[in-house]
Amino acid sequence: MYIDLGAEKIIAAEKEWQKIAVEVKSFVSASLMSAFHFAIGQFIDYRHGLEGQNFAHTLYMAVPVDVYETFFMRRFIQSVIKSCSVKLIVYDFDKEEIVKWQT
Repeated sequence: MYIDLGAEKIIAAEKEWQKIAVEVKSFVSASLMSAFHFAIGQFIDYRHGLEGQNFAHTLYMAVPVDVYETFFMRRFIQSVIKSCSVKLIVYDFDKEEIVKWQT
């Protein structure tokens, strides 16, 4: 299975002793809800594809801090994140730093 990353990317890294893969999302779409639906579907597909290839990394979705602090705080969004078991990394693009890990 080939994963088409388009303009965004998956980064392989290590967090402490855990191997991780990070799918970076920008959420620059005019519709955050459409971007979210696309990102969740893509995340689930990637996770299943990586598991099928015995990829030892845990997949995270990286989202910008401004989108996380507004859109991702909605009850519905949090419910979807939880029910789909999406692990998040919240990043500050300007400061080039990770703000939060949500597992």
